[in-house]
Amino acid sequence: MGDGVVRIPFKPHKGQKEIMENLKRFMVLVCHRRFGKTVLSINLLIRDAVRTKRHDWRGGYIAPFYKQAKAAAWDYLKHYAGVVPGVKFHEGELSADFPNGSRIKLLGADNPDSLRGLYFDGVVLDETAQMARDTFGNVIRPALADRKGWALFIGTPSGRNLFYDLWETAQKSKDWKAMMFRAGETGVLDSEELAAAKQEMTPEQYAQEFECSFTAAISGAYYGALMEKAEAAGRVARVPADPLMRVHTVWDLGMRDMTAIWFFQKSPSEEVRIVDYYEKGGEGLQHYVRVLDQKRSANGYVYGSHFAPHDIRVRELGTGKSRLETAKSMGLRFAITPNLPVSEGINAVRSILPRCWFDVDKCSRGIEALKFYRTEFSRKLNTYGDKPLHDWSSHAADAFRYLALVEKKVKTGSSHEMSSLDLPTTYGSPYGIEA
Repeated sequence: MGDGVVRIPFKPHKGQKEIMENLKRFMVLVCHRRFGKTVLSINLLIRDAVRTKRHDWRGGYIAPFYKQAKAAAWDYLKHYAGVVPGVKFHEGELSADFPNGSRIKLLGADNPDSLRGLYFDGVVLDETAQMARDTFGNVIRPALADRKGWALFIGTPSGRNLFYDLWETAQKSKDWKAMMFRAGETGVLDSEELAAAKQEMTPEQYAQEFECSFTAAISGAYYGALMEKAEAAGRVARVPADPLMRVHTVWDLGMRDMTAIWFFQKSPSEEVRIVDYYEKGGEGLQHYVRVLDQKRSANGYVYGSHFAPHDIRVRELGTGKSRLETAKSMGLRFAITPNLPVSEGINAVRSILPRCWFDVDKCSRGIEALKFYRTEFSRKLNTYGDKPLHDWSSHAADAFRYLALVEKKVKTGSSHEMSSLDLPTTYGSPYGIEA
């Protein structure tokens, strides 16, 4: 330190270096256990505290509980900041005061009122999955506003919660950065240790704690692992519709319930490109015809075939007409999806998901539904049954099941080519091929 440079005794490993080289104002870091996320975050706070030109810089490390903050980070703060000449530690307040006026304080999210009125130039939320959903929006984000401070959200997945929401936000927002570090890829833990952990833990526990799976905690999820693989392979990304290929739609029709519509293309290489998704409840067919018009105008879709389940043929008591006939009168003609057992449809989805690409923005709601679609748990038998749980995810999942059953019937290639459906087809409808 004779040269006037303060050297913090922190030597980042490869994954930590990658984070430090890609810092943004808002970052969500999904890290496996023993990655060293707390050590990294404390050192990022210390670095800014020492480098700042502000005389009143303030940094915060927030854990789900105050006691947890002390147990997880206090010793690290004292160890790494202790080399700074003149730094003072306050055990009772869990804070460190630097000679340039900066301060780092450890806090707990279990007492939100203790966070109000504070401001932060930089803040770390550790184990974010254990915090209340309104922690960031109601408390932390306002505390960053006047100083334009940065926020780092770190943790290990634990189902669908604040951390999951922030992970989704970070992947869609240009001002945010999302990074995931799986144990099987980082090399932080040796293969023998990982093999032992895998043997001693359930597959779901291992997938969540070491391979950063958000859906592993959702017991009974049908497609969770496959959707995780799609994300890891980069197949959940920006997938614009190819203007040279027709856009086909598959529907799950509801009246009082939700209607769900998937929009997809089939490439010559047999890729299934899921370019759009829409759902809404309590609307008649005229509403969805307008949606098709709007999406065609906005995105340049050239429609191909439209598929609906067999119950579209059922005649309504009030009108004596089926929704199939009503749709036809509006210029929208449907082909009928095969009426097969649900289990066959689920297997069909599993078989095509490795060939699917999803547009991360336009399909976000549908993607989330596929991740969380799961089997029903029987409390009486204390086991999972063979029927899907009917909840918010069912509508998108049912429509996608129909997609999996019909995608083989859709011909690949140019939007100027005819459909390969085993049905007579004609052109002329604004909604594409009429069957």
